[in-house]
Amino acid sequence: MKIYVTSVFVDDQAKAEKFYTKVLGFQVKHDISLGDHRWLTVVSAEDPDGTELLLEPSVHPAVGPYKTALVADGIAAHSFQVNNLDAEWKKLSQLGVSFLTEPMDAGAVHMAVFDDTCGNLIQLIQMKD
Repeated sequence: MKIYVTSVFVDDQAKAEKFYTKVLGFQVKHDISLGDHRWLTVVSAEDPDGTELLLEPSVHPAVGPYKTALVADGIAAHSFQVNNLDAEWKKLSQLGVSFLTEPMDAGAVHMAVFDDTCGNLIQLIQMKD
């Protein structure tokens, strides 16, 4: 068994697509119209056959309060792994990404947290040797 797709709830799919592809460097895997919304998934450019991230509309009534509470408490909804956190932090900062934390040690990982502009905090981690 393996993870096929996982969701990140986004306030605006078009805005999320632009951020996740143009800024973070993911690639669109599926973009299927479903009326008011889309089945819109992205994948890592480093692993195009890997786990898909569904940019899912935040339309369910429970999603808004859930996301608001996580952000208010500074809790990242998702975690993405990178090979060189300092280089990724510098690159994304230069692209205008807003980081809540600069790279720091956190146990077995080096980590930083940014705002995805779509209502979520995302954690970047680099595994320590």
